[in-house]
Amino acid sequence: MGGELAEVDGQKRAAAAAAAALVEDGMTVGLGTGSTAAYVIAALIRRVAEESLRIEAVPTSIRSAEQASAGGISLTDLGHQPRLDLTIDGADQVVPGSLDLIKGLGGALLREKIVAAASARLVIVVDGRKLSDRLTLPVPVEVVEFGWQATARKIAELGGQPVLRGGEAAPFRTDGGNLILDCTFGTIADPPGLDRMLKLLVGVVETGLFIDRAERVLAAEPGGVRTLLPSARTREDQGAR
Repeated sequence: MGGELAEVDGQKRAAAAAAAALVEDGMTVGLGTGSTAAYVIAALIRRVAEESLRIEAVPTSIRSAEQASAGGISLTDLGHQPRLDLTIDGADQVVPGSLDLIKGLGGALLREKIVAAASARLVIVVDGRKLSDRLTLPVPVEVVEFGWQATARKIAELGGQPVLRGGEAAPFRTDGGNLILDCTFGTIADPPGLDRMLKLLVGVVETGLFIDRAERVLAAEPGGVRTLLPSARTREDQGAR
């Protein structure tokens, strides 16, 4: 078991290095949150030290900000840099072809989506175990604390099974002070439709469904790092919007 985990760890580091190699001197870069994103940040720290790479970064969490700053990466924010060249982040589940994603296990989904929306390009780094024909994982939904029980009931009316992350005794709080409901919908047949319906509910701040946002996915697998691009059909659909 330990050997298998070490192998996956090595694969993720390789994919993170491939993603970090996309960063060019002078770029403003969004930094994601989570274990894979931490590998990306570590790879960028090495490039800053070894290649004198000059970048500014907008982190999506306090955790990522602390790691990047401690490693010598200059930080900025969207007030000073409203348009980013590239964001590199991880994901909890990815559908090859559409590149629809579920994110939010790390609790930073709102900030991650804000940064992704401000970026010219979004590159996702995952290990191959995160690839799936359909989205099936519970969807993290960030909600305001006031009346969260009512919001949860509305989500249940949409067919979800919401569970408060951390439980009522010690609920998990995002960096923005909100709560997260992890909502099981089974196999999600229409991710864009579900995303729209959830965001129409009063009390919902954002969802962990990232639709039509990723430019590419770098998947770490035993044979190497595989690059996944949106299907031709998906690109045509996006261009029509």
